[in-house]
Amino acid sequence: MFRGRHFDRSVILLCVRWYLAYNLSLRDVEEMLAERGIHVDHSTVHRWVAHFAPLLLERFNRRKRPVTGKWHIDETYVRVRGRWMYLYRAVDSGGDTVEFFFSENRDLPAAKRFIRKALKRHGRPDRIVIDGSQTNRQAIVACDGESRLRDQSQRPLLPIRIRQNRYLNNRIEQDHRRIKRRVRSMLGFKSFSSAAVILAGIEMVHMMRKQQANYACNPAPSLAEQCDFSWKEDPV
Repeated sequence: MFRGRHFDRSVILLCVRWYLAYNLSLRDVEEMLAERGIHVDHSTVHRWVAHFAPLLLERFNRRKRPVTGKWHIDETYVRVRGRWMYLYRAVDSGGDTVEFFFSENRDLPAAKRFIRKALKRHGRPDRIVIDGSQTNRQAIVACDGESRLRDQSQRPLLPIRIRQNRYLNNRIEQDHRRIKRRVRSMLGFKSFSSAAVILAGIEMVHMMRKQQANYACNPAPSLAEQCDFSWKEDPV
């Protein structure tokens, strides 16, 4: 994966981690590396983030621990080229991130794609808590029906219970803040595709901070160790 790269794997992963985890601009990362005698252009750092963040997230998801059967679902706003777009997010009853999905639109098709993605990765929860959004409620009902129709276990499946109350969704509203804080320090996204990749990386770092992955060699690894563990299986 890193073969043929001009810089060592440790430098590349350090840049990707710094940019996704902390309130730094690309030029801040460039300057911090220069102080350590490593000269990397900020545009190169951006290319590293765009290329390696999705691969790092894929490997992280292989180790991600199961979530609980109670989910909280909500969406938050992200500005891309002066236009508001939407980050759908779900956390479980313990505060762990269940799933996320970035969409240009806030409508029923987008909500359905998000729910389907969460159900495919984590299975059917017992209960979902949402705010007053009727669109999200319709999406959950529709996707729950699809899930039960596709089920071949020959066992009766109860419908997912939906609890709709804006005051019961404070858990995910609080969880939005970490993501919004990192996005706010960036000087705006230039394209939807770039925003989707970087937001996925920020979500991954947020899950790493919450220790959502299992590592047999270290039950409580640091953020740097988790980034490094994800590449152990690949040759340099």
